[in-house]
Amino acid sequence: MEQRKLGTNLNVSAVGLGCMGMTFAYGGQDEADAIRTLHRAIDIGVTFFDTAEVYGPFDNEILLGKAFKGRRDEVVIATKFGFKIADEGEGAARMIGVDSRPEHLKAVAESSLGRLGIEQIDLFYQHRVDPNVPIEETVGAMAELVQQGKVKALGLSEASAATIRRAHKVHPIAAVQSEYSLWSREPEDEVFAVCRELGIGFVPYSPLGRGLLTGTINKPDELGADDWRKTLPRFQTENMNANAALIATLKGLAADKGVTAAQLALAWVLHQGDFIVPIPGARKIKHLEENTAAADIKLTEAELIRIGGALTPDQVAGSRYTEAALALVNG
Repeated sequence: MEQRKLGTNLNVSAVGLGCMGMTFAYGGQDEADAIRTLHRAIDIGVTFFDTAEVYGPFDNEILLGKAFKGRRDEVVIATKFGFKIADEGEGAARMIGVDSRPEHLKAVAESSLGRLGIEQIDLFYQHRVDPNVPIEETVGAMAELVQQGKVKALGLSEASAATIRRAHKVHPIAAVQSEYSLWSREPEDEVFAVCRELGIGFVPYSPLGRGLLTGTINKPDELGADDWRKTLPRFQTENMNANAALIATLKGLAADKGVTAAQLALAWVLHQGDFIVPIPGARKIKHLEENTAAADIKLTEAELIRIGGALTPDQVAGSRYTEAALALVNG
């Protein structure tokens, strides 16, 4: 698979794998099946894997630690800190705020290293900007982990252009992760320009609109009872019905190209710049293979304009997060 660079010292596959859904938010899956999917990803050329302490919480890092035992040299592992996690509760309910105090992030790094069974985290992200801790203080503490050899490169998630600039002055930022897809394009406004200027990689999560851009989810009750997506505006019945025509348009464009809707949506994201490395999630090997094949799809400038113009964000019904969750992005 094509390789792309995040910052100055991370070379990764053009398409990575977001691992959250294997243990968190989307209903999870059998551990043995998840490990088979992770191994298949490596075998077909995926080298970049994304996790976080809060995915479970903790279960996702433990899963990757088991899956990558004996294969450490074949993978680049990104994980994240930044949430307060309650001692009791289930899943997302244990996320009770943000915490990027230096002492907290250092403790998280130690715990993540242990769960992953590794000596160095390849890419350590701040999961959400903490309004109570200056970004300079947070990144300064992250930089100490680099100096100690516990972390190789630093990243930010859902940070504003101004915050990225401030952080980068303290220590080079290798990657910025934010939601980005055909119908969530906020990073294009300012973040892309900063990433290009400073040599920072951009890592889109949910590049398939949490599954909606695959064209395979038609109504909320097709999701599991404990699927977190059911709480999101775009997964409410009225919004899914309103967006059905957009999905049909995408499927039609994909059919014209001889690919799936998911592949076309990913190919469009990949063509927005060689500093971009999307991390679509996949629990089934079939979907993993379909997603990674998108890296081989070539789109002309005319096709990019046509696709991008057919699914503009202003046409989409429903926001990407609830109001409470939106308050934590673009910090």
